[in-house]
Amino acid sequence: RAATLPQLAREVGAGILCINVTTTEVVRQILLGPGGLVEGADPGAVFIDFGTTGVPETREFAGRVQWVDAPVSGGQVGAEAATLTIMAGGTPEAFHRAAPVLQVVGSRVTHLGPAGSGQVTKLANQLIVAQTIDAVAQALRLAELAGVSPALVREALLGGFAESRILQLHGDRMVRRDFAPGGRAELQLKDVRLMCELAESVGLDSPTLRNSLAQWERFVHAEGHGNLDHSGLFLLYDRG
Repeated sequence: RAATLPQLAREVGAGILCINVTTTEVVRQILLGPGGLVEGADPGAVFIDFGTTGVPETREFAGRVQWVDAPVSGGQVGAEAATLTIMAGGTPEAFHRAAPVLQVVGSRVTHLGPAGSGQVTKLANQLIVAQTIDAVAQALRLAELAGVSPALVREALLGGFAESRILQLHGDRMVRRDFAPGGRAELQLKDVRLMCELAESVGLDSPTLRNSLAQWERFVHAEGHGNLDHSGLFLLYDRG
């Protein structure tokens, strides 16, 4: 077993190195920091980043090594069943080499373009996820406060136009008030911040995105629920 990151990179040689950590800063440290992977990297090595990482930084990393950004969606259920959706960015050559690894953990793998394209797509995904969790939480709590069973409301909506995996899976968590961590709220907040940074960089003025950031900031920091599952956003509305 390699004792250092450069030694690990040398042992892998021109093979595949996979990175799956929670923040852009940690990715940078692992790759480019003192004692980082790049110090021992073979020019033929391909790096796969499965995390949700900043778009500018991803493009920077791709300028240093062969890089495939391959963030995933599907949550804990998809990871355990190896049915994740994988959104990949990178050169065609790097993606071709990475594809057999990606297909082991994902049932839907899409190459979206050059480095950074996967991260842009993941942030679009996370924008939908963050705001849909909020919408489902409000809808179920609204029903409950109006005297209608949220469990029955959820069941009635499944199969209709409002159906989604979030209503199916996280709606059930909200009904049961079971917020044991799967996808932690603090990581959802991290992704919402990345969305806001990307939106600002491309000139998108989104009041709903700013409101989403405020909600997740409140839930994680003011309420102290960062270690709960992100479906726990329901607790913001569960008063009295």
